[in-house]
Amino acid sequence: MEDIKKFKPDPKLKLMDQVRQVLRYYNYSYNTEKIYCGWIVKYIKFFNSLNYSSEMEGKEIEVFLRHLALDKKVSPATQKQALNSLFFLYQKVLDKETSKKIELIKIKKSNNLPVVLAQEEVIKVFSFMKNNHLLMVKLLYGCGLRLMECLRLRIQDINFEINKIYVRSVKGGKDRTIMLPGSIRDNLIAQKEKVRSVHQNDLKMGYGAIGLPEAMSSKPITSVKSFDFQYLFGAKKISKDPRSGEIRRHHVLESGLQKAVKIAAKRAGINKHITCHTFRHSFATHLLENGTDIKTVQKLMGHANVKMTEVYIKAMKKEPPPVISPLDTCLDFPNWKV
Repeated sequence: MEDIKKFKPDPKLKLMDQVRQVLRYYNYSYNTEKIYCGWIVKYIKFFNSLNYSSEMEGKEIEVFLRHLALDKKVSPATQKQALNSLFFLYQKVLDKETSKKIELIKIKKSNNLPVVLAQEEVIKVFSFMKNNHLLMVKLLYGCGLRLMECLRLRIQDINFEINKIYVRSVKGGKDRTIMLPGSIRDNLIAQKEKVRSVHQNDLKMGYGAIGLPEAMSSKPITSVKSFDFQYLFGAKKISKDPRSGEIRRHHVLESGLQKAVKIAAKRAGINKHITCHTFRHSFATHLLENGTDIKTVQKLMGHANVKMTEVYIKAMKKEPPPVISPLDTCLDFPNWKV
């Protein structure tokens, strides 16, 4: 919901400092801040290189998007990311209206199917991983998590009583609930206790604070030291928050798991381009192969549109179990008499 009175940045600040000030006022994540600032800088440099002398009223956005599509050959998704960044600049920072009819330059989409591992290949990759990296990649495959969804899991997101995992503030700002794989339940409980021990030690040293999700940013200051809000996979060392300057224990960096997956895939000798996201693709495909209906898979994946889920039908390597007529599943079928 839009603020009745928009936040206005300090006009004495340089433009990029104003952008950061507004991003932080609206509680955008640090990753989003880096992405938005990156695109805005590229946008400004692009027109500076052309010695563009206009007041930059917003019509230039379309020129920039055309440059990205035709000269840089970026994907529609990358164009959209740039567009969102520039809309933010004009509407939230510069307080200028921009045309909402700006369309992305249409590029022929690649028909490449997502890379999917066979279950035997998944197990083979697992065999070359260990400790937290193995537990994390099992969550990616066993729950269909995106990489950052896994790393941002908090203690409170794992409900062992009903064997559910809550994935919060994902793409589109929607939460979703997924099953907790029984095969890693004990491992997750052990990981929880490790986090408890580390957190208690942090508290003794006067630390223990943690950044809260945007939806919880209004919580009392004591909440930032709550055990329930601690990351399930916390970093080995506490560090200074790049924005607030506060000393906190962040979650582990994504590069660690990405590197571990790359090394394991190479050692497994699988001739496919395997990334952390491959396990999410495999999760959806294997569910469909095992007979799970596509609407359920859509819900578990957190897709806004079922068309996003349908791509996994094409990636299936085997047919799902045959559909059996309800007539043939009635009780005492062998004893029927005509």
